[in-house]
Amino acid sequence: MVQAPYAVKRANPRFSFFADAEVTLRDGTRAVAQLAELSSRGCYIDTLEPIPVHTKLRLKICDGTNSCELPGKVIYMHSGGGLGIFGMGVLFGDLGAEQHSAIDAWLHRLAGQTGKNSGKHSFTQIRG
Repeated sequence: MVQAPYAVKRANPRFSFFADAEVTLRDGTRAVAQLAELSSRGCYIDTLEPIPVHTKLRLKICDGTNSCELPGKVIYMHSGGGLGIFGMGVLFGDLGAEQHSAIDAWLHRLAGQTGKNSGKHSFTQIRG
C-alpha cells in the first residue's frame, strides 16, 4: 500500500485551530500571527514576517473568548509560496499549570469537534 507523500505519524495529535496570536521576541519586537494548528506540545502559526528557526519567543493566543501566553521556540519555517506569508512550527517551552489548563481545554474541545471517539479523549490520551 502506497502512503501519501507527506504522511506523518505524530505522538501528539494536531488539531485545526484558528485563533489570533501575537509573537514577542526577546528584544521586544512583536509580530501579529494566526494560529492554524494546535497540539499539546506546540502549534503552527502564520506571520507576515519570517522568524528564524531556533528563535525563542513568547506567544499569546486568543480565540476570542480565552487567551494564553506561553514560551516557545521556532523549530521549522517555510514561505507561503510567494504570498508573503511565512508558516512556522513552534514548540512550547516549559508551561505552568494555568498554561497547561488553557491548552488542555482547547484540545478537549477540539477533540470533541472531530466527531471521532467523541467524549473518549482524556488528558493523557491527548498529551500522549
